[in-house]
This record gives sequence, C-alpha cells and structure tokens, in this order.
Amino acid sequence: QVQLVESGGGLVQAGGSLRLSCVASRRALSNFALGWFRQAPGKEREFVAAISRSGGDTDYADSVKGRFTISRNNIVNTVYLEMSSLKPEDTAVYTCAARRTILTVGATRDYDNWGQGTLVTVSS
Repeated sequence: QVQLVESGGGLVQAGGSLRLSCVASRRALSNFALGWFRQAPGKEREFVAAISRSGGDTDYADSVKGRFTISRNNIVNTVYLEMSSLKPEDTAVYTCAARRTILTVGATRDYDNWGQGTLVTVSS
C-alpha cells in the first residue's frame, strides 16, 4: 500500500487561495491515479478532483470547476490541489487518495488508498 500525507491546510478568508500537497511514501506515485476528496462537518465525504497517471486527464466536481486545479509531480511523489476564490462552503477536511492502475489515461473517482486529511477553514 502507498502511504499518503497531506499538508497545506489552514485558515483563509473568503476569496483567498491555498495550495494543498500530498506526498506519497513506500510506493512510486507514478503507478497510481490520484484524487482529492473533502468532508465538511456533518456531511458525507465528497469527490473534489482527480488526475490520471499521465497527468493529462483531470476531473472536477461541479462545485469547484474553474476554482481548483489538481496537478502532480511524479519526480517528487506529490499531488497538489491549488484552490482559489475560496468560499466558506469549501470548509472541510481535504484528503488525498490513490489507486494503482495500469491505465495511464483517464481520471477515476474510485480509490483504495487514503491519507489522514488536512483541515481547510474559509472564513466569511
């Protein structure tokens, strides 16, 4: 299994930006499709963004399209989530996820490796 550790969360005002990072250990991330999910207080975990192994395909939840960007750097075994124009409703624990796949194209919303999460709080 791959071990995933997120960082970059914090408190930000509405309209601000944050960049989340997720570093993998034990396995090379180049063999995994990657994604970000979030869970707000009292709500179920929801999909945010995904990226294929090659990095050429991405997928976003409608609620974050045009505001969030997922990217990856396989050399440093890291996946990123750039968040801008943040809203109070973006407040949540953000978790990265990974799934080993032979496919280099196509972003998936189905994962079996999870990090612990990092808290993002957006104040109004």
